[in-house]
Order: sequence, then C-alpha cells, then structure tokens
Amino acid sequence: MIRRSLHTKIKSRLGDSKAIIIYGPRQVGKTTLLKQIAREVDNEILWWNGDEPDIRLELENATSTWLKNQIGNRKYVIIDEAQRIENIGLTIKIIVDQIPGVKVIASGSSSFDLSNRINEPLTGRKWEFMLYPISVEEMISHTSEREQKRLLSVRLLYGSYPEIINNPGEERALLTELSGSYLYKDILTWENIQKPAKLEKLIQALAFQIGSQISVNELSQITGLDNHTVERYINLLEKAYIIFQLQPFSRNLRNEIKKSRKIYFYDIGIRNAVINQFNSIELRQDKGILWENFLMSERKKITDYHQYHINRYFWRNHAQQEIDYIEEKDGFVDAFEFKWNPKSRIFFSKSFINAYSPRRTEGIHKENYIDFVTISGN
Repeated sequence: MIRRSLHTKIKSRLGDSKAIIIYGPRQVGKTTLLKQIAREVDNEILWWNGDEPDIRLELENATSTWLKNQIGNRKYVIIDEAQRIENIGLTIKIIVDQIPGVKVIASGSSSFDLSNRINEPLTGRKWEFMLYPISVEEMISHTSEREQKRLLSVRLLYGSYPEIINNPGEERALLTELSGSYLYKDILTWENIQKPAKLEKLIQALAFQIGSQISVNELSQITGLDNHTVERYINLLEKAYIIFQLQPFSRNLRNEIKKSRKIYFYDIGIRNAVINQFNSIELRQDKGILWENFLMSERKKITDYHQYHINRYFWRNHAQQEIDYIEEKDGFVDAFEFKWNPKSRIFFSKSFINAYSPRRTEGIHKENYIDFVTISGN
C-alpha cells in the first residue's frame, strides 16, 4: 500500500486537543488514509460515516450528553464524509470543548461544503490538511525513481488517482467513470446547478485552455452562459478540487499583465478524460501543456505537503514575453520555464531579470524534473 505524505504529519498532531480536518476530492484516498491511521493507534476508535442516513440524522443536532454516551471511553472519533452532515462543525466543537481527551478526525470531499460547516465553529480548534492524488514523491518512496521515470508518459495520460495507479490496463475505463461522478456529484448536489450540460461544456473549454490565459467573455460565448455564471462555475470547480488558478505576477513594470489568470487541473488524467484524448504522448500536439499542467500540480502537492507557504504566479508582459511559473517567498523570487524536450532553448526575459533579480532561474524538462517535484531538490 502506498504510504501518503500526510500520514506522518497527521499522526504528529494526534497528541493535542485540536480536531484534524482532511480535505480532498472524492476517491483520492482519504478513507484509506484514515483506516491506516486507525490501525496504528492503540485506543478503541468510534467511526462515524456521513454517507449513512442514520448517522447523519443523529449527528445533525447532537447534544453533549448524547455525544458523551456514544463516545464513552474511546479516545478517537473519526467522521468520514463529514460534509454530508448538517451542523457538523458545531458537533465537533462540542466534542473538542466539552469532552476532554477525545481526538476528532474528520474528512470531507468538498471544500465549499465542508468549510462552510466547520470554519466558524472550529476557529482555533482545528488542524487542516489537504490530500491530493498520489504524488511523484509518494510513488518514488513506494517503488523507485527509475520506475517513476519509466512511467512518466503513463502519468501524463492517466494521472495519479489511487484507483488508476492500482489498476494498470484499465485506466481509460476507470477515468471515464471517475471523471463523471467526480466532476459533478458534489456541485450538482449542493449548488443546485440548473444547466449541467453547460457546466460540462465549460469544463471541456477549460480543459482545452490549460496553461493559457483565460477570457471569461470567450468562455461565455463557448458555453452560452453569462459572465457572472461562468465566474461562479469556475469558483465552484475550484472549490470542488477539479481546477486551480494561477494569478499574474506584477510589481514594478508598467507593461506587465496584471488582471489575467491561468487554469490548471488538479489531475491531468481527469483533464484528458474530460476531452476524451488518450493517444500517445509523443504523438500529441498538446504535450507541452500536458507537461506544464503535470509539473504545476505536482509542485503544488510537494510545496503544500511540506508547508513551504509560497505564493505562486505566472509572468507575462504586453510584448508577449512570459515565464511559466514564479514562486515568491520571504521577498525572494524563483522563476521556472517548463519544456518537455531537454534540448529546447530556455529564455528568461531581461526586463524580468533586471526588475526582480530572481534568486533562481531554471528550465524543467523530462530529464531533470524529479528534483522539482520532490523534497530532495528544494
């Protein structure tokens, strides 16, 4: 079984009184991670599953007396699929505040729902963790660096969801099924989307535009949705862990682009499933943007897991000079260009260099990418 990067970090927080909240999309391995941790603690555990109707009903307005009776002498309470339980934040707050010595661990697949239910009641009472699809670093620990380099083209086509990695040969069928339920279940359930076909069209349009600056007006014309609805749907897709956004870096130069943004998918396999393109990487005209999205998502995993607390951007000016990826931390700037071909020429704008004096400028290609997406090179 693949050991997740968050495993040790979550276990290190078991000794205090704060609740632990694990976010992440469906099928990313949250329940498996909880079961691994549960097997390793010595105390008896009370496990509640928010998918079960009777559990939801009992926990919606649970009193401290009822909770104390249910928990008894147990030291751990695990609440899986917590986003499905009304008032779950208040319930967890009661346990944290009124039942000393009990550790609560809750997981949820939808940030826009789970966050709304827990953030205010649990202010100052929780540790938050985000679980992503399996990272390159996790796979290297499970197998080897050589094996992961060998499977790079497979990862660029099919992504890194646990079910995909664990079932070689069935990736396409599994992704087709996963992308449908994964993309729409939470959004359609909680946000009362009236036009799911247009939401699907928007996701497909975004899939074709990864790595490019998006235009809400253009997306509106493609989908038949008004600008406000396009923005709302993009926001929902981000909160449902389908996409994430990258903002432009701008500080000093008058001709810098300041208001655009780029969109990437958390998992490149989901992106390919949305547009139904699984042909060989070497034959694809979009391998450059596949590579860019892959590196962006893997870098996000590693920096978040290891708590780098960086700001992420892209840079472009009106003279069409651009840099794929910028990281800013503690006043220092690092700049990266992504090229699939190791022989491709790497160029960093002199105006950017002169204005910001980056600490690091580097081209990331298929022969040197491992350091970029693992802790070893950071």
